[in-house]
Amino acid sequence: MIPIIQALEDCPGVRSRVCVTGQHREMLDQVLGLFGVQPDFDLQLMNKAQGLAMLTALLIQEIDKVLEAVQPDVVLVHGDTATTLGASLAAFYRKIPVAHVEAGLRTGDLHSPWPEEMNRRVTDTLSSWYFAPTEESCRNLRRESVDPSRIFITGNSVVDALLLTVEKLQTQPALQAGLSDGFAFLRPAARMILVTGHRRENFGEKFESFCRALALLAERYPDVDFVYPVHLNPNVREPVYALLSKVSNIHLIDPQEYLPFVYLMVRSYLIITDSGGIQEEAPALGKPVLVTRDTTERPEALAAGTARLVGTETARIVQCASELLDDEAAYRQMSQAHNPYGDGRAGWRIAAILSSLPALIGRQVESEAAVAVAGR
Repeated sequence: MIPIIQALEDCPGVRSRVCVTGQHREMLDQVLGLFGVQPDFDLQLMNKAQGLAMLTALLIQEIDKVLEAVQPDVVLVHGDTATTLGASLAAFYRKIPVAHVEAGLRTGDLHSPWPEEMNRRVTDTLSSWYFAPTEESCRNLRRESVDPSRIFITGNSVVDALLLTVEKLQTQPALQAGLSDGFAFLRPAARMILVTGHRRENFGEKFESFCRALALLAERYPDVDFVYPVHLNPNVREPVYALLSKVSNIHLIDPQEYLPFVYLMVRSYLIITDSGGIQEEAPALGKPVLVTRDTTERPEALAAGTARLVGTETARIVQCASELLDDEAAYRQMSQAHNPYGDGRAGWRIAAILSSLPALIGRQVESEAAVAVAGR
């Protein structure tokens, strides 16, 4: 959301108010500081061992208080988080129009990813305007009978944020040097594979199979460093540390803030992940992605050749990663494929559309239009 917040500052007649809920707190504060964004509302709603039902109820209740105070003309939400769902429902109950950034993504399976597929479908049902990142996401919305005049293909602002961060790294040598010192365990001449894994639908045997694949790859390629920022969820940490902590060239580290994680993506040779956002970010950096899921809401990456769906079966992951490590032509084909998720101008496009919303709404707004921004 940062590029949209920044672009809205330059739009005459639009006043934005930023609300954060505290979701992904470890990353949130560092990103806000990195880009100089001061939230107008920080709800700090995250608690340990918080179930989805309790969290969703709390989000609706507390965001509703913000909406009552601000009385916005539009609520802007992003993606498929619990915050996005809660903000959309709170706005709907007050009959405030919702504009959904990253609208239209679908796997077709409510349980994969879970609960994100449900979150984004419900959000799109409640939305009045749709900022679809790609032609494919636009087609998904049209198949669901969304009014085409309310859909705007903008690219994804996640690419904007990534490119802004990479620019900071490239133009601030001291910043890059400090990050490099923080990962001094990486061998300078070694290729590095960056790994993430945290999806609920992969917990259990699927996750253990994924970890066994990493162990086999590390044994087969002792000259490659594997870096795995391990999610704090015990369903992730327990199998990861049980199966991988003694492998010398696998480096298990704590979850990373946004800036150091971008540094690791830039430094990596390829990425193995079950993340959604990384499927969009990595292609912008020319990094092949192996997606350890059975489905993806980002088929554009598969079609473009920047990502490959490999599931969690040990043999499949080892086979596909080995091909990229051994076959330079195969690697080059994926790393040089076109990024289908945008050119770094999505935030500007979305802000321009939002600035014209009084005309789209079909009424005059005598005072400044207020846009409340919620989400990641």
